[in-house]
Amino acid sequence: MRCEVCGRKIHGDPIRANIEGAKLTVCAECAKHGKIIYPDEEKQAPKSPFLIITPGSGSTSTAIKTGGAVKPRRPTQKAAPKKLNLTVKVEITQELIADYAALIRVAREKMGFSHEDLGLKINERASVLRHIELGKMEPNNLLANKLERLLKIKLLVPIEEEEKPTSTSASGKNQEITLGDIVEIDSKNSEEPKGRKLS
Repeated sequence: MRCEVCGRKIHGDPIRANIEGAKLTVCAECAKHGKIIYPDEEKQAPKSPFLIITPGSGSTSTAIKTGGAVKPRRPTQKAAPKKLNLTVKVEITQELIADYAALIRVAREKMGFSHEDLGLKINERASVLRHIELGKMEPNNLLANKLERLLKIKLLVPIEEEEKPTSTSASGKNQEITLGDIVEIDSKNSEEPKGRKLS
């Protein structure tokens, strides 16, 4: 038989020891690293320092075990968890101007900053700033605000609401235009489809 810790062959009787919470069969040398478990201790159920909750025979009773002893416990009623209906409405009030790339490049050059200098001042990588100036990438609102403050330019403008076209129906009420209102259906003047063309 071999020691489960060091792997050496065990000469004589093997020793059961509890080493760092594991019960192992070890040699006499390795048994010093843990607590020796004697045969009569091993047969007894160890007392657990933890509370173990087990369901009882009925659906309303439970029992708590503490180291082998069972104590009946009063049934508790669990409240059903409330489902929260969280809906987040984000209203976008600003948008990026169309010629942001040229505006940022002109303002940066006017102030005499290189991409690296500007990146250090606003805590952003120079490669990101290059991509933004080339128009390959749009800055997010946080970065646009940083650029606005440092370069003293205006990148974000309020969103203008578009007017929805309305039509007046026979009832006189204003209604939104539908696809059917846009497409002119001229059933009176439509021609009947001609027969198949022979090939």
